[in-house]
Amino acid sequence: MASPIELAAMRRAIVLSAFGLGATSPNPPVGCVVLDAGGRVVGEGFHERKGLAHAEGNALAAAGASARGGTAMVTLEPCNHVGHTPACRQLLLDAEVARVVVAITDPTSRGRGGIAELRAAGVSVETGVLAAEALQVLGAWQHSLRMSRPTLTWTYEVAGGRVRAAVDRVAAARELLWEADAIVEASGQLREAVPDRHGHGMVNVPARWEGGDPIALMEVLARGGVRHLLVDGGADVAEPFLRAGLIDEAVVFVAGPDQPPEAGLFGAGFGLPGGFRIVHVGRTADHVRVLARRDDLPSEDAASLV
Repeated sequence: MASPIELAAMRRAIVLSAFGLGATSPNPPVGCVVLDAGGRVVGEGFHERKGLAHAEGNALAAAGASARGGTAMVTLEPCNHVGHTPACRQLLLDAEVARVVVAITDPTSRGRGGIAELRAAGVSVETGVLAAEALQVLGAWQHSLRMSRPTLTWTYEVAGGRVRAAVDRVAAARELLWEADAIVEASGQLREAVPDRHGHGMVNVPARWEGGDPIALMEVLARGGVRHLLVDGGADVAEPFLRAGLIDEAVVFVAGPDQPPEAGLFGAGFGLPGGFRIVHVGRTADHVRVLARRDDLPSEDAASLV
C-alpha cells in the first residue's frame, strides 16, 4: 500500500502532468516524481511534447544516482517500446529503482507492458494509486482512445438571448485552448488550438471545416494525432456534431441573468443542449461558467473528463 509520502508525491506528479495538456498528443500527458531510498524527492519531470523525453526520463535525469534503490511515482504505466525516446521501462531498470507506483495502466501498452516487464525484472510495482485523481488530467486522452476519436468539448457564450462563440469574447474561454489540440472556430476555420505548440509535423489538422460529415472529420483528426477537439460557436457550428452524438461536454459562459436563448437544440430554451447534465457551476469576472456533460457518457469516462 502506498505510504503518505508516496501519495503526496503522486499528487505532485499529477499536477506536473497537467503542464503537458494540449502539447503531447497523440501521446498522453504524464508526470513522474522520483523518491530516493529514504523517501526524499530527488527528481521530477513531465512529458512536455511528443518527440521529447517522457516524464520518467526527465525525472530520472534530475535524480541521477539518487534514484538507485528508490521509488518512481508515475501517473501512467511506463511505456515498453522504443520510439522517439527510449522505453521508460528500460530507463527505470537502468536507474535501478526498487519500486514503481503507477496511477493508471496504459491501454496502449505493447507486448507484455511496462508493468509486467518491471515485475519480471524484480522491481516492486503497485498500480491503481490515485487513479481517479490522475484521470483529471488523463481523462480526455483515455476517452479519445476508447471512442477512437477526439474528445470533443463545445464552448459558447449565452448573452442577450443569443448563443455565440466564446473564445474571442470571454477571457476564461481562451484558457480552454491550452487543454485542447485543435479548435473549430465559428468561421469554419480549423486549426491547432495553440499554434506550433506540438512541434512541426506532430499533429495534422485540416485547414477548414465546411460542415460536411462530422464523423469523417473526427476520423481524419484522430489519424492526425488530435486527442481533444474544441468547437467554439453557436448552434449552427455545433449542430452537426451534436446530432451525430459526438459532443462529450459543453463549457457555457452565461453573461447575465437576462433572457435565455430560444429553444431548438436547447430543449426548452434554457441555454443548455438537451441530453446534458450540469456537473459544475462557477463564477468568472464577467460570467457564470457551466460545465455540462452528456447523460449517456460512459460511466468510466464521466468522472474523468475536465
